[in-house]
Amino acid sequence: AAAGLCPCRALLARRGGALRALCGSVRGLAVGPETHFGFQTVTEAERREKIYHVFESVAKKYDVMNDSMTLGIHRVWKDILLHKMNPSPGTLLLDVAGGTGDIAFRFINYVRSAQERQLQRKLKHHQNLSWREISESYQEDKFKSLGDSQVVVCDINKEMLKVGKQKAQHLGYSEGLSWVLGNAEELPFDDDKFDVYTIAFGIRNVTRIDLALQEAYRVLKPGGRFLCLEFSHVSNPLLSRLYDLYSFQVIPVLGEVIAGDWKSYQYLVESIRRFPPQEELKAMIEDAGFFKVDYQNLNSGIVAIHSGFKL
Repeated sequence: AAAGLCPCRALLARRGGALRALCGSVRGLAVGPETHFGFQTVTEAERREKIYHVFESVAKKYDVMNDSMTLGIHRVWKDILLHKMNPSPGTLLLDVAGGTGDIAFRFINYVRSAQERQLQRKLKHHQNLSWREISESYQEDKFKSLGDSQVVVCDINKEMLKVGKQKAQHLGYSEGLSWVLGNAEELPFDDDKFDVYTIAFGIRNVTRIDLALQEAYRVLKPGGRFLCLEFSHVSNPLLSRLYDLYSFQVIPVLGEVIAGDWKSYQYLVESIRRFPPQEELKAMIEDAGFFKVDYQNLNSGIVAIHSGFKL
């Protein structure tokens, strides 16, 4: 009799296992797809929440920490990004994840300088003008120092935007500058709107990079340019070992000492290691529809600038 019951028990056991697997699948659907937060495995929803809290926590010390962690070299990297962009007066820039304004302020300075050079060339070609005519022309053009250029800073974090607005007020930036609360994965802008899209040290913190790249493509005008400045993968083996040592042993300590936040900077270091290498990110940008995609390694790949065009 006992032997006769065995097949029934086996059938029940199989059905029970299938039911548990089905329940597990339903639970998985309920919490959402899994991804990573640094070296932790989390759901996409949890990751978005955690990253929001990271930047909410570090916003006030963000610029100081950037200087401390990179020994000020991040300023050079951002300058290189602007020179690569080479914006002319009239350019409409969208800077995503640019809450503290570093790229926006550089853009304004760059365009102002370009406009000033244009004005100087214009005046040199009109040697026969009177002093009054030169003065009036100069004053008229001076009021249009950005030449209709605009930069829109879009960031998902209110605290980062708050810091950026305070910096802009303190430094005297107001013309051609606006601030928008928005998600890189679902931008609050029309199609074919911007000439240039930049994201500096931000795409690494986007949960769905593919969606962010698709949105970048959507909001750019035909002929528009995508530029991404991000920590990447070091090509030199010796430098890579030294970089790992510095990253894991020094940066979290700096985070604790300067910002009172060890965990956020531990995440930062881990997130860099989980970020796709240069060629993989290039392929993702191409998959989003961009053409002429390339990248430039800076400091042996500690950071890289990826570039692509919407054609």
